[in-house]
Amino acid sequence: MSVEKETSMLNASYEMMPLGDSAVIIRFGSSMDTETNRIVMHLSRALEEQPFAGLIECVPSFVSVAIHYDPLLVQKSRAGAEHQHATIFETVCAKVQPYLSDEQLCASNQPARTIEIPVCYGGEYGPDLRLVAERNGLSEEEVIAIHADGHYLVHMLGFAPGFPYLGGMSERIAAPRHQTPRTIIPEGSVGIAGKQTGVYSVATPGGWQLIGRTPLVLFRPQDEIPSLLRPGDSVRFKPITEQQYKLYIEGEL
Repeated sequence: MSVEKETSMLNASYEMMPLGDSAVIIRFGSSMDTETNRIVMHLSRALEEQPFAGLIECVPSFVSVAIHYDPLLVQKSRAGAEHQHATIFETVCAKVQPYLSDEQLCASNQPARTIEIPVCYGGEYGPDLRLVAERNGLSEEEVIAIHADGHYLVHMLGFAPGFPYLGGMSERIAAPRHQTPRTIIPEGSVGIAGKQTGVYSVATPGGWQLIGRTPLVLFRPQDEIPSLLRPGDSVRFKPITEQQYKLYIEGEL
């Protein structure tokens, strides 16, 4: 069972679908663009700022928001016409509906953060920089300049804890994934896959083209908020030298 509706403010249709027996996913089409991300983030923030009874957490992605809830708490919180609902899914849809109004979406005004990420490009830190440059008919210096000049949007975290999928990369430096993934990629590696760029938050296998590495720690499980980056953040990359990279690692920068 799913619920399809339209809203004039969003200028788009959306669909609510059950995700197991304790979550609902709201999907806003299939276009991975800035406007869709804005809608996803506004809804997530509105729910986090004014949670309904039984809400556990919201998980935003490229074009959807997964809303996880406690079925028993939702059932206990039923009021008025909600007692007539045949399923908990119907009740959750009814509780979420007001958050999709103009007033609620516009009431969430949390400003986007801008995070600067230092990157040592090329060499042992970016073994695929030359390949990306040759594929696009550019010099390595041009690839670095284009990548560092971009304004990137964190669409979602996934694949590994704290791994950001970033939108906004220039197609001039796009490159496909490796056909055979590496068995291990060092933490902090900055990669390109197709028209996207991202940062490996933990050491893991992967197939992205590696063009550099950051000394920043993106995943910090000891912290209350373990991920340095969050969906909706803006990211800028700052080129640094190998010496500066080592100073960052040693805590002197």
